[in-house]
Amino acid sequence: MKTPGFINRVRQRIKLELTHRNTDRRLIAFSGEIAASAPERTTAPVIFFDASTRLTGVSLNAAFAALSAWSLELKGVRVIHFVCQQGLAPCVMGTNRANLDQAPPCKSCIRQSEALFGQSERVIFEFDADALPLRLLQPLRLEQLMNFSYGKIPLGKLVLPAIRWILRKHHLQDDRQTRALFRKYIQSAYSLALQFETLISETQPQSVVVFNGMMYPEATARWVAREHGIRVISHEVGMQPFSAFFTEGDATAYDLNIPDAFQLNESQNELLDDYLSKRFKGDFRMAGVQFWPEMSQLSPEFLKKAAGFKQMVPIFTNVIFDTSQPHANVVFDDMFVWLDSLLETVKNHPETLFVIRAHPDEARVGKASEESVAEWAEARGVRAIPNLHFIPSQEFVNSYDLIRMAKFVLIYNSTIGLEASILGAAVLSAGKARFTASDVAWLPADQTAYHAKLEDLLKADAVNVPDHFRSNARRFLYWQLYRSSLSFEDFLQADGVWAGYVSLKDFPRQALLPENSNTLRTIHDGILRGGDFMLKEE
Repeated sequence: MKTPGFINRVRQRIKLELTHRNTDRRLIAFSGEIAASAPERTTAPVIFFDASTRLTGVSLNAAFAALSAWSLELKGVRVIHFVCQQGLAPCVMGTNRANLDQAPPCKSCIRQSEALFGQSERVIFEFDADALPLRLLQPLRLEQLMNFSYGKIPLGKLVLPAIRWILRKHHLQDDRQTRALFRKYIQSAYSLALQFETLISETQPQSVVVFNGMMYPEATARWVAREHGIRVISHEVGMQPFSAFFTEGDATAYDLNIPDAFQLNESQNELLDDYLSKRFKGDFRMAGVQFWPEMSQLSPEFLKKAAGFKQMVPIFTNVIFDTSQPHANVVFDDMFVWLDSLLETVKNHPETLFVIRAHPDEARVGKASEESVAEWAEARGVRAIPNLHFIPSQEFVNSYDLIRMAKFVLIYNSTIGLEASILGAAVLSAGKARFTASDVAWLPADQTAYHAKLEDLLKADAVNVPDHFRSNARRFLYWQLYRSSLSFEDFLQADGVWAGYVSLKDFPRQALLPENSNTLRTIHDGILRGGDFMLKEE
């Protein structure tokens, strides 16, 4: 007899297959319309590469790339898609971290690629295991693999962020499986690099557009293109629903150049306040994910405990394997080094209640960290320290209530630091965040300066928050939401099966012309004319 769980899984698989088939039919029909109606393409090409966005189905980033490419084609721009044809052994998305020897699902991925790019100009790449002989990598230990270069390509450094991301940890073990995965990624990266080098040399593109820029296939392509002096644009999900962030810098760093003269007017302040009123209640999504299914108030037990201390300081952590972390590690080697350094401060200040709040994404189903703050707290005996309170990621405590009670706030590089500044709190950052360059928080130059500033804040009778922290934070958030987030909401809808996966809405192909879309006008200007990918105020 079939169990209810088995029946539900079968139903889910059927729903998934039907959804993907319907999406693919729409993609094939629409891309056919683009191919049939696009004018002759005579420009130097733009190369798109986004192998790490998806396997089956259409993710947000896969859709951003496809729509942008179709829009360029409609204006007569030659677009070439660099497409994986069993070219990675394995790719990042096709790596099963529970079984690293499992082959990626190439058949279904190739079918999806046919739907997305089948009627556009494509150059495929395949895996060449002989390009970089395995015997050169076989004797190497983990540290040697991490620093491995071949020719002048820093292959170890290029694949490292992807290794950490797929294994869901920062500190890697020097074991057989980790070394084997390193070797496979390095071999795949070098094979790809040679074929992308050929494509670059033969086509002389005006620019290259890649997803993320940190996953090893796209990181490798970006490295090759930049060696040739070619502009590389990377993209990631934006801060608004169905929105993208494009940049000639690092999409995962999300650096923004906000003009010094920009100040919020009355209507802009009202728009931002409306957004914040929802966010402070937990009503927001990113990449199709609802991070806060609920937001509970601080318990009476916690409030009673906090009342027994002179002051309270919350400590907000991040996800250690996130692709933002390589950008963040400028003061401390990594987030756990920072947390370790705080333990001595905690013990030296028994009058202060320190509250460590683990990031809610750390325990996300399907993406749970294998090196978590919860494990760190257990290993360090945090619960036995009287003036240190730990809130795990599964407890949806209202972080904004913690901020309102705080003397000041400690962060690594989490966005909560930006919000704390908006709420008027003093923020001391230990890592480079997307907003620290905009002067919204203190980011000391080194560890000595960091701990000196921390001691000053703890000992001060009152913390004086610079007035410009709050105003700069509001400027940054507004710019991030309404100028850097390029909305594709006119073209995309949730597919109803997977969070963050989409299907096309019904719209005429003319809607993709830059003269009919502020988003696509901005993308054309950025890719073709060196624009900054920031929306103009309408």
